[in-house]
Amino acid sequence: MTPDLQCIDLTKRFGDTTAVSDVSFSVPPGSFFSILGPSGCGKTTIMRMIAGFLAPTSGDILIKGKSVLDVAPNKRPVNMVFQHLALFPMMNVADNIGYGLRRAGLPKRDITRKVGEVLERIGLPEIGRRRVDELSGGQKQRVAIARCMVLEPDVLLLDEPLGALDLKLRERMKIELKALQADFDTTFVYITHDQSEALVMSDQIAVMNQGCFEQMGTARDLYYRPETPFVAGFVGDSNRWSGRIERSDGGAPELRTDSGLLIRGNAQGRALGDGQSADIFVRPEAIRLSRNETELTSLDNHLKGRVTSLLFNAAASRVLVRDEGSAGEIEVALPQSGEFDDLAKGDVVHIGWSGEQANCFAAGAE
Repeated sequence: MTPDLQCIDLTKRFGDTTAVSDVSFSVPPGSFFSILGPSGCGKTTIMRMIAGFLAPTSGDILIKGKSVLDVAPNKRPVNMVFQHLALFPMMNVADNIGYGLRRAGLPKRDITRKVGEVLERIGLPEIGRRRVDELSGGQKQRVAIARCMVLEPDVLLLDEPLGALDLKLRERMKIELKALQADFDTTFVYITHDQSEALVMSDQIAVMNQGCFEQMGTARDLYYRPETPFVAGFVGDSNRWSGRIERSDGGAPELRTDSGLLIRGNAQGRALGDGQSADIFVRPEAIRLSRNETELTSLDNHLKGRVTSLLFNAAASRVLVRDEGSAGEIEVALPQSGEFDDLAKGDVVHIGWSGEQANCFAAGAE
């Protein structure tokens, strides 16, 4: 099956600065593909090259198997939704959505029909005559998408479209965007620095750092099987320790941290030798919390500590535990079972985690 979008060895330089370096990826038809990375990593530059607003220094961009390097932006079978939406305030909703169709010279009757159909599909059939400033933030988002989808693009590009929304609306729009993408069956290419947006909505995610793709995969791949220290640290939250490998035991190395803690980890096939400097990552939710040491003795790593802080955030609540042996603080997800509702600062607890949940990388790999 021919990909809807394919970028081959894509590079963009601005003088002596390389913004995008030799990036290649393909996006199957009807899928939701996200590029996730911190500000300044090059993800918007990729988006602008796909849209035609920037010419690549080298490489190729194919849509439906055909190169679009020599195709003007307004002739490419792509459309773009920006963070600030760019809806026309002087036009009503129907006129906003039909703008591109009018530019294309479609008869008025066909425009009316197409606008009505797309308003039905975004679940807002009655708002065609309303002004843009009468809409809620979520309604504006859907209208901006409808204005693009009515033109039936092969690929829809979305440049941090939820960034200007408040937190609660942003959470709801993640679900709505994924549902709209499935309903229209159009390929979405989405860029964001917000990992939760990418994890919730995407079929495939590329994690980008300093102009390069660090790893591509499903949300589960990136979360549970990170291939680089950057991915392990950027996707989700992690406790991180540095130290030296005391014993490299067939993919399950033991690392002595700089603070003296001994951690059994998981190298996932990466070669790590005795005495080698390394970093190890353990997610707060991978750590079990107990008041009884015997409940954790079956785990590869377990220790005793004292609660130094309670970080209450409903279902995402955490505690900080200071290890008595190394004096280091460890962030632990608080179980929602209610058994630790009375936990207080200063309480002595036991924590433990499996070596499988401790991702180990050679130091300097980042």
